[in-house]
Amino acid sequence: MRILFVIDTYTTNNNGTSISAQRFATELRKRGHEVRILTTGKPETDIYALDELKIPIFQSLIEKHGFQFAAMERKVITEAVEWADIVHCYMPFALEVYAKQVADKLHKPATAAFHIQPENLTSSVNLGKVEWVNNLVYDSFRFFMYNHFTHVHVPSQFMADELMKRGYKAKIHVISNGIQDDFKWTKRAKRPELEGKLLVMMVGRLSVEKRQDVIIDAVKYSKYADQIQLLFAGKGPKYEDYVKQGKQLKNPPIFAYYTREKLIDTLAQCDLYVHASDMESEAISCIEAFATGLVPVIANSEVSATPQFALDGRSLFIPGSPKDLARAMDYWFDHPHERDYMAHQYAEEAFKYHIDKSIDQFEKMLSEAIQEHQG
Repeated sequence: MRILFVIDTYTTNNNGTSISAQRFATELRKRGHEVRILTTGKPETDIYALDELKIPIFQSLIEKHGFQFAAMERKVITEAVEWADIVHCYMPFALEVYAKQVADKLHKPATAAFHIQPENLTSSVNLGKVEWVNNLVYDSFRFFMYNHFTHVHVPSQFMADELMKRGYKAKIHVISNGIQDDFKWTKRAKRPELEGKLLVMMVGRLSVEKRQDVIIDAVKYSKYADQIQLLFAGKGPKYEDYVKQGKQLKNPPIFAYYTREKLIDTLAQCDLYVHASDMESEAISCIEAFATGLVPVIANSEVSATPQFALDGRSLFIPGSPKDLARAMDYWFDHPHERDYMAHQYAEEAFKYHIDKSIDQFEKMLSEAIQEHQG
């Protein structure tokens, strides 16, 4: 197949949707498919490049999130769609809406993905927990974007349920973003500067809804406060706030950007993984962490898919509660033998989410859409 991915921001490594698109493109090419990307950036052999669309007032915030909206360059968009056998639209924004219109005009099949929770957007303007606002965004996504497709990919059953209860009419395909081969059981000695410390890590954008602030505060309530070293992998608008907050700890958090190799190496040195986010459509970073042999502690949020990964209640804590997170962390530090046993159970659980299985399902969805279109 000649597959066109339509996604406003593709090349960044600070956006779960973009990273998933990159991995799917790589794996599909391994299977002999041609994959090209319609996105912002510089033209390349496999990229149809669009200019960035600047959004007045909000541009600074958008840039802090590492995101770019694409400008409507109709000639480039049409050229890209003409090339494809099928078009897959990753986001619910103007580029993807227009690409679907072009696909319809050119009689090309198109599918969509629902990766961006409305709560992720509304949290950026401190409205993430205002239900009527989130419902309005869900409704607008449905009206302008998703009800124009017959097949929609979501990364978790949680997101499928959210769409179905809100009247989305497309066939929903639950397909994990998937983890790659190199995320597997791995243990390594701690770097000299980290020896003797309990390493607790979270991977994710430094933004309001990811709740790294809860983890920082939780350390203060832990009996192991003097030993805990927090490691945060990610960038984002809350960086300066979290650095300031972390100065209260004996061991201030370490903030860094990691390549995949460096991330795996660091996870292999850690003692515990915490995912404190209030809202997630899946959280592939959590799967990657427990695939390497880390027991996760996950915020048990009603608007997050991540609690599905907890094998029992010991890996859950009350969302937004530093004290309850401290309780959960202390339990695992108090019981190292249980932690080691469960680490193996989690690593085995991760095999369910291998990217090969995801690509099998994704290929099936695309084939079904093409066959349906051909009638």
